[in-house]
Formats: sequence, C-alpha cells, structure tokens
Amino acid sequence: MTTDPGAIREQIMRLLEARDAGKSICPSEVARALSPDWRPLMKPVRNVAIGLMRDGLIDILRKGRPIEIETSGQETADVKGVIRLRRRAGPE
Repeated sequence: MTTDPGAIREQIMRLLEARDAGKSICPSEVARALSPDWRPLMKPVRNVAIGLMRDGLIDILRKGRPIEIETSGQETADVKGVIRLRRRAGPE
C-alpha cells in the first residue's frame, strides 16, 4: 500500500483522464486502484484531492455541485460525506 502523495495524484489524474469530460470518479476508485487494502488510503486520497482542487485541476463534488474548501489548514475536516472528483473544465 502506498500513501505517497505523488502516486495518489498520478492515479487520480489517470482515472479522470480515462473518463469523458464532465464525468467524475469516487475517491474509493483511486484507493482501490492503489491497493487491495484500500480503506486506509481514503484519507490520503482526500488530502491529495484537496491539493489538486487548490491547484485548480479538479473539482470536489458533493451532491453534484462543486464544494468550496476553507483555507484554514483543516484538510479533510472540510470534506465530509460522500464526494466525487471531476476534472475542472478549462476555459472555452
């Protein structure tokens, strides 16, 4: 099992690139792709997803809508419940 943020970031982006534009993935898909013992990876996957969102690369969705994350330093405290990850749409 890897908790390396770089490997998690690559897996998130790889899975999103394999999806059609506007489609999302579940964070558990990322964790499952990284390890058969995937449950302990859920928090690291969420943390990396938050970083990708802050970098402007993805949206974190709750009930189909992008969520905003406070910059208070509380990483996963702001991301509770069922979420999905989606590539951020580029300028058209």
